[in-house]
Amino acid sequence: MTFFNDERASELRELFFESSEEILQAMNEAGLALEDRPNDKEALRSVRRAVHTLKGDSAACGYRELSELAHDLEDVLTPELVKEHAGLIPEVVLTAADTFHEMLAAYRNNLQPPAGAALREHIQRLLHRQPSAPAKAAENHGVKFDWTEYERLLIAEAYRRGELVFQVALHLGTEGVLPVAGFELVKKALESCGKVLALRPETSANLLVGGLIEAAVASTKTSEWIEKRCSVPTVVAQIAVSRVTIAPLKSRDALQVLVESEAAAVSASVAPGHAPANLSDFGDEHEHDSDRDSEHSSGISAQSASHAAPENTLRVDATRIDTVMNLVGELIIGKSMLQRVVAEFDRTYPKDPMRGKFSDALAFQSRILNELQKSVMKIRMVPVEQLFRRFPRIVRDVAKLRNKHIAVEIAGQNTDLDKSILDALAEPLAHLIRNAADHGIESSEERVAAGKPSNGAIKLDAYHEGDQVVIEVSDDGRGIDRDKVLRRAIDNGIVKSDDAIRLNEDDIHQLLFTPGFSTADQITEISGRGVGLDVVKAALDNLKGSIEIESVLNKGTTFRLMVPLTLASIQALLFHVSGRLYAVPIASVIEITRISETDVHKVEDHEVFQLRKQVMTLVRIERLESDLATPSKATGKNKDRLFVVVIGAGSRRFGIAVDSLLGEEELVIKALEDQLITSPLISGASILGDGTVVLILNIAAVVTHLARNPAPLGATA
Repeated sequence: MTFFNDERASELRELFFESSEEILQAMNEAGLALEDRPNDKEALRSVRRAVHTLKGDSAACGYRELSELAHDLEDVLTPELVKEHAGLIPEVVLTAADTFHEMLAAYRNNLQPPAGAALREHIQRLLHRQPSAPAKAAENHGVKFDWTEYERLLIAEAYRRGELVFQVALHLGTEGVLPVAGFELVKKALESCGKVLALRPETSANLLVGGLIEAAVASTKTSEWIEKRCSVPTVVAQIAVSRVTIAPLKSRDALQVLVESEAAAVSASVAPGHAPANLSDFGDEHEHDSDRDSEHSSGISAQSASHAAPENTLRVDATRIDTVMNLVGELIIGKSMLQRVVAEFDRTYPKDPMRGKFSDALAFQSRILNELQKSVMKIRMVPVEQLFRRFPRIVRDVAKLRNKHIAVEIAGQNTDLDKSILDALAEPLAHLIRNAADHGIESSEERVAAGKPSNGAIKLDAYHEGDQVVIEVSDDGRGIDRDKVLRRAIDNGIVKSDDAIRLNEDDIHQLLFTPGFSTADQITEISGRGVGLDVVKAALDNLKGSIEIESVLNKGTTFRLMVPLTLASIQALLFHVSGRLYAVPIASVIEITRISETDVHKVEDHEVFQLRKQVMTLVRIERLESDLATPSKATGKNKDRLFVVVIGAGSRRFGIAVDSLLGEEELVIKALEDQLITSPLISGASILGDGTVVLILNIAAVVTHLARNPAPLGATA
């Protein structure tokens, strides 16, 4: 069945998938709150609202399995059952969040959704149901026609098409035929009457001898004809056919259906001779007592408030913002071109009265363009809270699996970060947090024996530092055993025994990012397979970021991730090396100095120089990698003195030898195809106003390159 044309239906589904992520996150948070506070009524109301919204929204999109499972879950979340099974409800809620997440992922990829066996088992256990209970209840209590949200929408759509809908109730005979054969005969009879919109039960698996079969059929025949057609001799003992009437429905768009499905209005089920007057009446069937009534009222007011509050909020696809950002980038390049033209005009016509007018117009345009760029950048920025909210659930699952008690502390959640970077950090951060919960935090017994509190703690923090955002993942666990890391590195052939004594603490920590390296004594379903920290490092490199480790044995470990605020543009220092133009982010530049060639010394195949009392590695870009572009004719190769740009990357310092400095300029970063630039030392390129191409150095990759080729003793990089 289709409510809308393909384009409108696609829009509705995208809106549903987007909103469902927030709904599931709310369920996770409410489930964790219920674990700590089983009688938290507000958390329980949040779960009920989330499940009810998912039920209605999924039905509106045609996702029947999810809608029916959410409907079954609502039966468990009644005040009576919650009070009776308060200790089990959090597990049910968290299992439901996982199940719904898997089903949504399947729907998004046009796959068959999972059955959700674990959640169904929880529901049946709490309802004290056996698999055959639905059929038995129908036999004992008569006809109910308790259709799901999706089935009611099918009935309403049939009426919208001008079809008649009949509800049919059939009791099978107790003798002469097996339930399986009887079910198939009745099903074929119903299908011959018209289109079967709903059927209870859907299969013969749960049907007993003498059981009840309920159906909703869209047909052009009369009720008498249907009754006669379905009265299968020796199979059907009793039959009742009634017509469902419904008021004509106005056509509505996708947004109206979604809003209506979110409303928690009480409605009656479709019963013989009665029908809802509007599609919005297909809603919740049970409100049991005053507690439920009051909760329902507060739910409606809360939803009304939630709909009223974001009136000024507009959901926009991220690709549209990227398009605007690209256009702003082109404008910045255009501004650079104008600046060069105006500067040339000043030099050519120093006394022309138009010089001042050109300068004023350019200054005005530059100011407006800067404001435009800042505004677009703010649109792309989102608080890291959106990312941090996911991790308490991860810690809870690992702690439960490993029988630990771990608290999660979150700070700096209002720190803004580019949405694209935030999404790319999700998996690396999740791995670091799983590692902290599994490896870092000790068991309660170990912690007490070491004089620590029995409960461990993992802290997430985020803050701005220059034009970078720093995200810290800290734990108060066992810390990193330096000697153990070295032994594993030597055993795995990563480091030679003779070289191991020369490694400082930072160098040892960098060994943890080697592919396949692991210090875990045993492999678990969480970690220990040697896949992880190297992936984290690779993700940070792709983001032009870096990662540092601070650790004190038996005290704890801190992973510090540093990423740029945005990947769209940077303030950069431009310089020439061997006739080519390069740039580095100005935030990475510590200072610029000048030394002579006699100040450069060679120690163990490394060039070093001394700046004040600190020995630093000297990097010559043209010698870093053979796969960098072939150097052009050098412009300053034989000079006795050379400029050195001192770069700081975390705790590391090194110098880059350059031939000449061009100055500081704002660059719009353009990603390069792999076939154009194969070196990881180049992160992107930009174009100046005169058309010159600038290659932007990847500082994190340069540091990694130096780490693979350790600096001589005493040098900082």
